[in-house]
Amino acid sequence: MAKRLLRITVNGRGREDAVADHALLIDYLREDLGLTGAKRGCDGGECGACTVLIDGEPRLACITLAVRCEGSHVETIEALAANGRMNRLQQAFHEKLGTQCGFCTPGMIMAAEALLRRNPLPSEAQIREALSGNLCRCTGYVKIIESVQAASAAPAAE
Repeated sequence: MAKRLLRITVNGRGREDAVADHALLIDYLREDLGLTGAKRGCDGGECGACTVLIDGEPRLACITLAVRCEGSHVETIEALAANGRMNRLQQAFHEKLGTQCGFCTPGMIMAAEALLRRNPLPSEAQIREALSGNLCRCTGYVKIIESVQAASAAPAAE
C-alpha cells in the first residue's frame, strides 16, 4: 500500500500525515482525525451526507481522494461552532426544527454554509439549488429551507 505525505489544513489547523494513495477523504477525516461529523451515507456521491468544504466549496468526501486535497483548506461541521456555541446556521436548524434524525444535517449545513458565504441573502430557489445534492429521508425539506432562510436573515456576528 503506497502512502504519501499529505499537507493539508483541516478546520484551521495545518497537518502533515502519511496517507494511503487510495484513502478517501471521508476515511481520513473520520478514522485518522476523529472528525465524525461528515457521515458515510451512500458511498457513491449521491446523498450529500459527507459534504465538507474544500477551499470554501462544498465537496463530497466519500468520492474525494484525500491526496487530492494536498495544500487545500478543508472544513467540517466541527469547525462551525466556536467556543462551544453553535454558529447562526446551526442555531437556525435547531430553532426551526430543520433536523429530524440528524443524519443528513451536517452535510446540509455545510452546503448551506457555502451558499451563505457567497450569497448572504439567497432566494428560496437559490437555497433549493445549493441543497439539491443533499438528500433527506425524514423531511419534506420545508423546515430545512426555513432554517437556511432564518440563518440568512440573522446577523453575521456569532
